[in-house]
Amino acid sequence: MEILFLCIVIFLFLLAVFDLSVGVSNDAVNFLNSAIGSGAATFKRVLIIASIGVFIGAAMSNGMMEIARHGIFRPEHFSFYDLICIFMAVMVTDIILLDVFNSLGMPTSTTVSMVFELLGATFVVALIKMSGGIGFGFDDLLNTEKALSVILGIFLSVAIAFFFGTLVQFLSRMIFTFDYRSNLKWKIGIFGGLCATAIVYFLLIKGAKDLTFMTPELKEWINTHTTIIILGCLGFFTVLMQLLHVCGVNVLKVIVLMGTFALAMAFAGNDLVNFIGVPLSGLASYQDYVANGGGDSTGYLMNSLNAPANTPIYFLIGAGVIMVVALATSKKAKNVTKTEIGLGSQQGGDEMFGSSRLSRRLVRWTLSFFSWVCRVTPPRVRRWFDKRFNADDTIMENGASFDLIRGSVNLVLAGALIALGTSLKLPLSTTFVTFMVAMGTSLADRAWGRESAVFRITGVISVIGGWFITAGAAFIGAGLIVAAMHFGGQWVMMLLAVFTIVLIIRSNRRFSKKNDTDNGDALFQAIITNQDKAQTWPMLLLYITEKQQAFMAYADEKYSDITAAFINDNAGVLGKAESSLAKQKDLLKSVRRKETLCLRQLSREMAIEKSTWFYLSNNLCMNILYNLRRINEVCKEHVDNNFTPLPPRYAPEFERIRTQVSTLFKDTLELMNSGDTEAIGALRRQCDKIKDIVSDTYHRAHDHLREGDTSSVAVLYVYVNMLQETQEMVSSIRKYLRAFAKLRDSEFRSRPVVMAAE
Repeated sequence: MEILFLCIVIFLFLLAVFDLSVGVSNDAVNFLNSAIGSGAATFKRVLIIASIGVFIGAAMSNGMMEIARHGIFRPEHFSFYDLICIFMAVMVTDIILLDVFNSLGMPTSTTVSMVFELLGATFVVALIKMSGGIGFGFDDLLNTEKALSVILGIFLSVAIAFFFGTLVQFLSRMIFTFDYRSNLKWKIGIFGGLCATAIVYFLLIKGAKDLTFMTPELKEWINTHTTIIILGCLGFFTVLMQLLHVCGVNVLKVIVLMGTFALAMAFAGNDLVNFIGVPLSGLASYQDYVANGGGDSTGYLMNSLNAPANTPIYFLIGAGVIMVVALATSKKAKNVTKTEIGLGSQQGGDEMFGSSRLSRRLVRWTLSFFSWVCRVTPPRVRRWFDKRFNADDTIMENGASFDLIRGSVNLVLAGALIALGTSLKLPLSTTFVTFMVAMGTSLADRAWGRESAVFRITGVISVIGGWFITAGAAFIGAGLIVAAMHFGGQWVMMLLAVFTIVLIIRSNRRFSKKNDTDNGDALFQAIITNQDKAQTWPMLLLYITEKQQAFMAYADEKYSDITAAFINDNAGVLGKAESSLAKQKDLLKSVRRKETLCLRQLSREMAIEKSTWFYLSNNLCMNILYNLRRINEVCKEHVDNNFTPLPPRYAPEFERIRTQVSTLFKDTLELMNSGDTEAIGALRRQCDKIKDIVSDTYHRAHDHLREGDTSSVAVLYVYVNMLQETQEMVSSIRKYLRAFAKLRDSEFRSRPVVMAAE
């Protein structure tokens, strides 16, 4: 059995490697977003600075792993076998849960997940032990105070961070305006001094409190002289920042990068327990069991875990290296980062979240409230505020989603609130604070306009809901897994190990495929961030063409698949087509929303000129999709019910139509690729010929219906519907060709101009 337990401990460390990777991928949002979103430096430089902070924080951590050793359960009442089951259940659940959130692009808290996994697994084991009549209650076996403090931390973090984020950013914007460069002068020294002092305070109170060089004496000295330290730093940094500004250094970039380093260091130093605390506790338990257990895994109690942890330095350095590598290579980290930046973007962007009733009502109530505020506010005051908050004057770095003022406030305020919460014993979560501060600052900056507010509020609600889902899923998942292992024994443990590895591999493969698909939106981001309006339309036309080409290729494929499946009586293909067409509808709507946002980047004259044909081409693509859905719906119902298949005599004539429609799609794609508008006339005439052929075929089928052959009436109705929809689809393609030509060339004429007689 000792060999089995050793294998489990080794497996726990292997899982810890994966956990470090997925955990860093999710928590990277805490310290990367502000620097990346504000364009303070290139992505590579931001990663380097963050990586240095992560490595120092991990390597210099003193390894205080008490929460995993005895923070949730009372180890003196649990056997070695109980704790091994708990530890493995926690690691398996944590990896699966965090990987799911990373794949969805949703930031969550590693602290919440670990605490509730430990609580859920321990709760189930405690129930099992209590059912055996051990004479202990939950108070003897569980430490529920920690879980309650985490829940309290969610509520406090959300409310406090959002309120202060909104307030501080409002004041900062009122002072500096969006045209902040003209308002720096002497203000930047004071602002930079306050920011740098807040960062140093954060590092001393939160970031460095558990590092090796922080002896009890040094901590006591810092606590005693906190005021002097703050005042000294304020004076020093105020002068330094003013001098740097005079020398031409962008002080705001310095502040953002300082804040990034501080948050990265604090994350690694304090949250390392979330990733390696459980495996290290498992190793300590195994060593104690081997030395003193006497082979009794179910009877030997783990009193030794009550002793302080002593983590070897090589574990800490190894963890730091893994975290740095994961941070630099993880595609899922970029996905999570994208969510927060998108929700806080000053410009319009791809709104990842849909609309909800709650968000719509909140927006409506807010608009009503601000309308009332505007009515009671004196006109002079309104004009003053409008001038200070004129977003048209926004100064942003190339490719940034918001400016450096907001980036600085995000990092500095998040650090200050976390440090203050730590000093006041308030359990504020780093993830929750950084996210809600970012949302508060974006609200104050009027980034949530009427066109995007509903979607972004839905996104914020979804993320907050995800935090509570994390707690519930962690509790239930770990509880179910530990119960299975406790009763199933070693075989269940091995099966879960294999299942976890397979699940991780499949998840990463699936995400890689999805990421490859999403990479095409690089052009969209380039259009949104482009400042040269003269270059916007060529880029937008290319983007529209690419997306509509992809749809036409899709429509060609689906039409062939659906019609062939009906003729061949293949229900499976029709079922897959139904779900595929539903997804394509959502994709078309998403693309149209993005293209509409890009259209706003054009000059007024160009936007007016192109908008009609843009909307017409999009609507015609949607019409083609509806034609396909109506064909598939009727065909699927017929085939699913095993009704009479299409008589063989109809197949050859429809095959000719299928071939001609497929050729039409391919010719359309070729024309879109070449941009040859001169060939559109010939292609539209081809559409007319196909419509005539379909019409003749339709009338012949209709005549057969009138003849009253009862054995084939049902299938002929389906056939007639398919012909009708095909005719409408060809008509939509014909209209689309004209709209596409007008998009490329406003002077295009589908008919020759008739000259007036002299």
